[in-house]
Amino acid sequence: MKETIISSLVKSSGLPRAEVEGLIEIPKDPTLGDFAFPCFTLARHFKKNPSEIAKDIGAKIKVGKEIEKISVVGPYVNFFLNSAQTAQTTLHEILKKKDRFGQATLGRGNTFVIDMSSPNIAKPFGVGHLRSTIIGNSVAFLYESLGYKIVRINYLGDWGTPFGKIIAGYKEFGSPRELKNNPIKHLFEVYVKASADERFESLGREWFRKMEDGDKEALDLWKKFRKVSIDEFNKIYKLLNVTFDRISGESDYNFAMENTIKELERKNLLEESEGAQIVNLEKYGLGVCLIKKSDGATLYATRDITAAIDRQKKYKAKRLMYEVGVEQKLYFKQMFKVIELMGYKWARECVHIDHGLYLDGDGKKFATRKGKIVFMDAILSETIQLAREEILKRSAVSKKELEKRALAIARAAILYGDLKNYRGHDMVFDIDRFVSFEGDTGPYLLYSYARAKSILRKKHGKQNRKIKTNVHRRGI
Repeated sequence: MKETIISSLVKSSGLPRAEVEGLIEIPKDPTLGDFAFPCFTLARHFKKNPSEIAKDIGAKIKVGKEIEKISVVGPYVNFFLNSAQTAQTTLHEILKKKDRFGQATLGRGNTFVIDMSSPNIAKPFGVGHLRSTIIGNSVAFLYESLGYKIVRINYLGDWGTPFGKIIAGYKEFGSPRELKNNPIKHLFEVYVKASADERFESLGREWFRKMEDGDKEALDLWKKFRKVSIDEFNKIYKLLNVTFDRISGESDYNFAMENTIKELERKNLLEESEGAQIVNLEKYGLGVCLIKKSDGATLYATRDITAAIDRQKKYKAKRLMYEVGVEQKLYFKQMFKVIELMGYKWARECVHIDHGLYLDGDGKKFATRKGKIVFMDAILSETIQLAREEILKRSAVSKKELEKRALAIARAAILYGDLKNYRGHDMVFDIDRFVSFEGDTGPYLLYSYARAKSILRKKHGKQNRKIKTNVHRRGI
């Protein structure tokens, strides 16, 4: 359909095909058509008012089998497609191309790196990182379908003062036995206790300094906490059917940050402010970017800038993407601007893909420090159990088949429950709504799919034929 519109516009305007393709839009208001062709930029070429150009072009294009109506509104030529013909053509193309439907080669030869999920070690995988995981993985699939090579990176929060606080808390409240039996739960309890005690603010900074200085006891505990955390995270990713090309952490750049600081100094970007080292971004309306604290400790920005430079060098990436909540919008603007001021032009291609937050039932943000968090392992277990119960209501199946179906339904509930919403909006995390088998939900979508497949099998007399689907591969 779009191809027909492009060909018609090329013929009626005399413009190059590439220019026409670049100008076509999809109107935000569906009452204005399925596609729109703005004529603003053509005024200089045709020496006419854009509205007159639109009238001339619109008058030359004939409606037909695929284009039902053309409407000229000001400087826009609006195209209305024949819905019945569009459906027929689209379905035919889907049946013909199957898994290749919607794919293109636009990005061939280009690499995009996406930073997604990125939970903190020694803390449970909560809903706070769920949106980054789900949306980031979906964005990656979309770009892959356009031919881009995608590198998925899980950049763990495994360095900084909070981990000094966890070590200090464990030294006072910790139990080796509890750490062995339920490591994440125990470390989380330790963190909550430490966060409630003002003493651990200074103790946390002290132990983090020990980590940076290579103290054996501090690093041994940190390594232990890191390993058990990654093991738990991987269980969640397996259930969500999410994989990564690289798992790294802030700690990977601990010993490379000095080079970044020296580079900032050489390029006269560092300033001293109350004993701390900053990059002043006031003239860009971005405040100041803190690079090094007055006590010598480094910060997120120091490590993230170092990591970005490393990624671009390693992957020759055309674009670095960061799927992180909207509350970090200013931080990423600062980070990208610092990298640009360092002389790296590719910083202009860096993108922060933001999203709204998950809120609790009271409409408030989940707060890890206060122990206010929803555990994803518990959520997934509950969802799988609900799925089992619903399946057994409908049919008797083997234990193996029951577990297979329950996992697929639980995964669909979580993923679709998020992705059906506008990513920029905050959402109340309501698992009961997610797992419902009625309405606009993942389980109902899968149920509808299964029923449709059943009808098709009966239609063709192939009751026992296994239907292969791409649903699991794409994350649902």
